[in-house]
Amino acid sequence: MIQVGIIGSAGYVAGELIRSLVHHPNVTIDFLYSQSQHGQKVLDTHQDLITYPDLLFTNKINPNVDVVFLCLGHGNSTKFLNENKFAQATKIIDLSNDFRLHDDADFEDKSFVYGLVELNKEKIKKASNIANPGCFATAIQLGLLPLADKKLLHDDVHINAITGSTGAGQSLSATTHFSWRNNNMSIYKAFNHQHLGEIHESVSSLQEGYQGQLNFLPVRGDFTRGIFASMYTKSDLSEEELVALYEEYYADAPFTFISKSAINLKQVVNTNNCIIQVQKIEDKVLITSIIDNLIKGAAGQAIQNMNLIHDLDETTGLQFKGIAF
Repeated sequence: MIQVGIIGSAGYVAGELIRSLVHHPNVTIDFLYSQSQHGQKVLDTHQDLITYPDLLFTNKINPNVDVVFLCLGHGNSTKFLNENKFAQATKIIDLSNDFRLHDDADFEDKSFVYGLVELNKEKIKKASNIANPGCFATAIQLGLLPLADKKLLHDDVHINAITGSTGAGQSLSATTHFSWRNNNMSIYKAFNHQHLGEIHESVSSLQEGYQGQLNFLPVRGDFTRGIFASMYTKSDLSEEELVALYEEYYADAPFTFISKSAINLKQVVNTNNCIIQVQKIEDKVLITSIIDNLIKGAAGQAIQNMNLIHDLDETTGLQFKGIAF
């Protein structure tokens, strides 16, 4: 069995990890670390886990676990690893942005592989440490990778993506509490969102020398979970050629699907799936990509990475049912 620990266990993403890992046939949860909730029952925070009354938060770590998931705020993973040492054999899967970029991938004696499975599957299988992609970055990259792979990005890409409130984490802020978020929308970090760096690096790894701009408008939505991303750029291909290209690229990706009909966010909420629709309108290709930000955009993808590192089928423990209308 794979012994795992989770750091920052009281947050939204950690809650999703716990929900999946308690059912994972190859995993035993060794510890759930939380400074704020140590000694308390997990079900008091993640109330749907009422059937697991014996799970407790702790402020102690076991440095010898097989895998540790870091579910900490951006910048805090580096600090935590400086203050807490794990065994050389322990695999670290970090869900912050601390190690995603090439210049940040080497930390002390550790080297982190960028964990976008649909891009780096073979590298992930050989990796010891994983930098899990951002949620916006996952949805947008999955929309663009097939074009970059065939060197077909010749112009700027214009991106609009709307995310649920859980993307901002569990801590209350002026733009996350109900009375502000409900029946409301707003743009933030226009054209300079922190996920743009990792998107640029992934696109460039497939299409070296791409000089186009990624013009990204992130939008806060008035729902709790999910990302609905739309992006367009110029293309000379027909819709049939574009759809075939995407189907070929994702032929071996068990969680990424190409739809020939209109897609909507409820299709992916509570799943590890990404659904993509590709349309040709005049001289432009319009790509729509949808994911659950907490699962495919975070916890589910982290478990895919763990599975691949341990030579398991990447779908193990990730059979979600979704939600009903």
